[in-house]
This record gives sequence, structure tokens and C-alpha cells, in this order.
Amino acid sequence: MPRGVDEWGENHRNNPKGTYHMARLAGVDLPRNKRMEVALTYIYGIGPARSKELLEKTGISPDLRTDNLTDDQVAALRDVIENSWKVEGDLRREVQADIRRKIEIGSYQGLRHRRGLPVRGQRTKTNARTRKGPKKTIAGKKK
Repeated sequence: MPRGVDEWGENHRNNPKGTYHMARLAGVDLPRNKRMEVALTYIYGIGPARSKELLEKTGISPDLRTDNLTDDQVAALRDVIENSWKVEGDLRREVQADIRRKIEIGSYQGLRHRRGLPVRGQRTKTNARTRKGPKKTIAGKKK
């Protein structure tokens, strides 16, 4: 086993007390040793702007590293996230429900979703390969 690593693969060089706990918010383990401003964006539904807003509300410095969060700060972040926005599973379920609803009512967007084509008016003569999947080659002209 390498020096500075315990039997669970935890690196204790930067944390001499050996009290390592990863901050867990909205069911997501925040990455270690990243700035809070960046680490919060690992939660589905929180981007850079919302991350800054969240840190302002809780009074936490955006430059603080996730390793250095106190339990009180984690609790404050958790309270604001739970009471302010839908994130992670709830948000994913809501988005999927919206797509299902559009498909059921037969709207144009629903038809595009059902056919696996771009929904928001993008061209499909060329490009659109992400939505359509790999090219299906049709037999060419014979000589």
C-alpha cells in the first residue's frame, strides 16, 4: 500500500487528523479539494450562476475548498437547496414527465421526441447525428 493512503484508499497527507468526510448534498458526493463554486455544479440542476447565488445566500466563500467545509456550512447549504430549488432526482423526473406529456398530447415537440429527431427546429438534412444515431447506409447506385 502506498504511503499516506489507508486501507480504504483514502489519502491522508493533506488531512493529518485523519477525519476525512466528503460533503454530500442532494444525494451527490461533492468532489474533494475543489472550490465550492465549482463543486456545487456537480449537482444536477445547479450551474455556475445558481452556485454563486447559493453561496451568497449561505455566506460561504466561493474560494473555500470542499475539504474545509464545516458541518454547519454543509447543513446551511442543504437547507437552502432543499427549500429553494428542485435538483437531482426530482428535477430529472419533472423533465421526463414534461417530455411524456408532450408525447401523449401529440404536440409537434412530442412527435419529434417520439421519432428521435431534434426538437427545437435544428436542420436534419445534414448534422443531427446525435439525435438520429449512427448513419444507416442505404445501398448506393450500381454501375
